[in-house]
Amino acid sequence: MSSETKDPEAAARTGGTQPENASGTDANTPSDTTSVPGDLAMTRVLWPFMLASAVGLVPFTIYSTFLVPLAEVSGGGVAALGQLRGLGGLAALAVGTALAPLIDRVRREWAAAGGLAVLAVSAALGASGEFLLLAAFCLLVGAGTAVLNPALTAAAADRFDSDAAAGRAATLITATQSLTALLAAPLVALPALVWGWRGDLWAIAAICAALALYFLLRGRRKAGTEAAEQTERPGYLESFRLLGALPGVVPLILVALLRTAAFMGYLAYLAAFYDERFGLAPEPFAIVWTLSGTAFFLGNLLAGRLLSSERATIPAERLMTFGLIVALAALVGVFFTHTLWLALPLTALVGAGHATVAACVTTLLVRRCGSLRGTALSVNAAGMSFGVFLGAGLGGVGLALGGFGGTAAVLGGLTLVALVLARVAARSPVPTGDRP
Repeated sequence: MSSETKDPEAAARTGGTQPENASGTDANTPSDTTSVPGDLAMTRVLWPFMLASAVGLVPFTIYSTFLVPLAEVSGGGVAALGQLRGLGGLAALAVGTALAPLIDRVRREWAAAGGLAVLAVSAALGASGEFLLLAAFCLLVGAGTAVLNPALTAAAADRFDSDAAAGRAATLITATQSLTALLAAPLVALPALVWGWRGDLWAIAAICAALALYFLLRGRRKAGTEAAEQTERPGYLESFRLLGALPGVVPLILVALLRTAAFMGYLAYLAAFYDERFGLAPEPFAIVWTLSGTAFFLGNLLAGRLLSSERATIPAERLMTFGLIVALAALVGVFFTHTLWLALPLTALVGAGHATVAACVTTLLVRRCGSLRGTALSVNAAGMSFGVFLGAGLGGVGLALGGFGGTAAVLGGLTLVALVLARVAARSPVPTGDRP
């Protein structure tokens, strides 16, 4: 038993943690009999995981914010560096899928430490400003986050023994990432006034290295103090087979992929839409972008809290369906409206709807997958990385063929397919008893 479970105050704070096995997952099957701690109590327990998840988003924020000066220093041009950014998504897809079963075979803290170490190296390489090293930066950031994010989300969920609390812990990590995405640009721009973009990258390298050391030592301390149960773990291919056999999991992962494609495709052309339809220049459009980001953060945060309630008034499957319906109607409505004051609330609804769906998928994967939740979250993250490229590409095809109405049709079609799959997942039996 860990030192945390020996401490009654810690046990109450975490909702009653259970002993962990060698991979960092609960040795006992989660139950819903324990009350869910409040967000503040959870934050006191999860703050290292939340901090690491926030830091993981910063390297690409720096890259995007300072794309023009990076292009000037590297001599590669803005277009070429913009294309390099896509390498990160491809690396995340490949690494996230290939290493998915390993997230459940090693301690979560050690997987997180590895991801943070890769990010530290990538930031140091990016600070050189050399074109080839910037390409390596993009590849390594994609690979590092593909390991870091699912490891942190699964580790946060593993700290609690009830399904409701575990799901809430996972959505707190995703909500932290949403908030970071909203605030990161000004947070990296202000320090850069003092030390430039290179200073930003070196600072992130140092922070990632320090956090990697923290999680490495944390993992070693737990390994040395816990009487960990050495359970037999499924093989590499067996993990994928077992995951695919869990009811409703594959439809949930496909829902995440398709809703990401629809949302990211929508965001890719939103600035162009507001410019053409309402004549909004980049400066005032920043307000629209902030509105969308704020709606997404609040939707993710509130949906996660609603789903963690001991007596939830609406099941996660039903809330997911509702979120997709709202997202579909609002997305189509945005592209067909000609009134700015109608487009703005619809833009907020698109963000809130997609955030709700994202929270539901994360919660359901954590609840349904048991000791395979690390594998599930890793595959889910890889699928969403692919969704980013799918959405931008298909949205562009729709725009070329039918203007913004064509984009609405294509992205709305993706959301509609996600809605059908959500209903398939909702009708799937909920796993009971011991899960893999």
